[in-house]
Amino acid sequence: MKGAALFLAVFLACAVEAVEATTIVLAAGTARNWRSALQGTAAGVGLLAVTVAALGPAVSAVPLRALRLVVGGLLLVLGLQWLRKAILRASGHKALHDEAQIYLDEIAAARTAAAEKKGVVDDWYAFTLSFKGVVLEGLEVVFIALTFGSNQHDLPLAAVAAIAAIVTVAVAGIAVRAPLARVPENTMKFVVGVMLTSFGMFWGAEGAGAKWPGGDAALLALVPAVAAFSLVLASVLKRSAPVPSSRTVVGPTASWAGEP
Repeated sequence: MKGAALFLAVFLACAVEAVEATTIVLAAGTARNWRSALQGTAAGVGLLAVTVAALGPAVSAVPLRALRLVVGGLLLVLGLQWLRKAILRASGHKALHDEAQIYLDEIAAARTAAAEKKGVVDDWYAFTLSFKGVVLEGLEVVFIALTFGSNQHDLPLAAVAAIAAIVTVAVAGIAVRAPLARVPENTMKFVVGVMLTSFGMFWGAEGAGAKWPGGDAALLALVPAVAAFSLVLASVLKRSAPVPSSRTVVGPTASWAGEP
């Protein structure tokens, strides 16, 4: 995999997680207390930094073949989960992931919770909400960056891509102070699902001792093949989809175009 492909794969995957984390932090800050929400965010980022410092060397020390077998399997499971949801959304069997609605739900839940001060934290609910959101989504970012970077012997580039995705989404969220509903997250989830599934198949097979024709160039055929199969599957499933409502997407093109 060339550097550009590695950067793009990590950037898109991490951007999806960053959108979800940013939505939670914005809801906590808007409905409750910005200072406490930012304190929770900082605490979550600190915990993730410690995790990266601890896991980075450990992952790099694992033999490459064993690493690719394990990571390939994990990426395949994760990628198939994302791809399954993307296909169901594109075919009308599952509602689109709506960040605007998630934001409103988080706001409503936050406003009904009682305020509680603990130490230097004025609003413990806002703190914990932000902390949990950042940690849960951030762990996936860490996993993606470490596994992709280690497999390609380029952890620095993977880390730069992950940080770039987080900073880009965070700046956009701060600028508008609203959920990033216009970000084509469903499109990104489909693309990332295809890429994770393809890389999982590729690395898992290599870890098991298989040899791909053309080496890394085999990905140029594998990725389009997985994408094409997913499109066909979405088209077939669309025929049995329920009658679309005003919030349901008509087909794959509209879904992956990021309509709310």
